[in-house]
Amino acid sequence: MFNLALLASRPPEWTHEQFIEWWRGEHAEVTYPLPGLRAWRHTAITSAMEPRSEGWDGLSVLSFDSEEAARAALASAEWDAAIRHVGRMRGKRLAVLGEEREMFLG
Repeated sequence: MFNLALLASRPPEWTHEQFIEWWRGEHAEVTYPLPGLRAWRHTAITSAMEPRSEGWDGLSVLSFDSEEAARAALASAEWDAAIRHVGRMRGKRLAVLGEEREMFLG
């Protein structure tokens, strides 16, 4: 699998709960049609492990079969629609791409 990982924080005027509800609901509906999307996992962050990790509300990992498939999704009209849906939201975001390797399965 090849993943797009997104770490995000809410706009300052939103609560954590509002942001997670929007992300898992309204925004998810716009994101599901991404071409080649194989899986999507979302974590609602409930606490930071240390002070430098504070300020984040959620983590999404969108999985594709390959880097080429992920980059095709990011070049698609569906991705453009998802970005437009975010609009001028004033939260923060980190976005990274990378190859997944399963390290443990219990």
